[in-house]
Amino acid sequence: MRDLYLNGFNNLLLSAMTTEKISNLLETARKRASDLGLSYSGSFTPAEAHEVWQLAPNAKLVDIRTQAEWDWVGRIPGAVEIEWMEYPGNALNRNFLNEFRQKIPLNSLVMVLCRSGIRSHKAACLLSESGYSECFNVLEGFEGDLDAAGRRGHVGGWRKAGLPWKS
Repeated sequence: MRDLYLNGFNNLLLSAMTTEKISNLLETARKRASDLGLSYSGSFTPAEAHEVWQLAPNAKLVDIRTQAEWDWVGRIPGAVEIEWMEYPGNALNRNFLNEFRQKIPLNSLVMVLCRSGIRSHKAACLLSESGYSECFNVLEGFEGDLDAAGRRGHVGGWRKAGLPWKS
């Protein structure tokens, strides 16, 4: 009986610690939004986004890169994939919002990721305006910023942080 009680207590303690961790990460992301004057909820580093994604039951990681980027550069296992721009030609995906609404419930904690954080910033703005009240950008994106030689994948980003991905 004592073991059952301790297991229950440990589960409650872990739940409280998880809730506190999520709360702290959200607070950090929201402070970034406030400091930068963003129109959406906030911004996470890739490591923060991964942690929230693992801990928060309603968190969705949405990769908005193109099909070509997923195929040629890599994918994040379990991420929802919805193209912001279509390849080839990089025309805006006119069905983006409809596809998003079909795949992601409005009450989700949404984290949007692209190659470098630029497209995902634009998508987070649109999604926030469209009723997603918990919408966050993933800074640095999948590949990070350009290095001195003009290449990505060496400075910041999901891959550089050692987070799960596959080629």
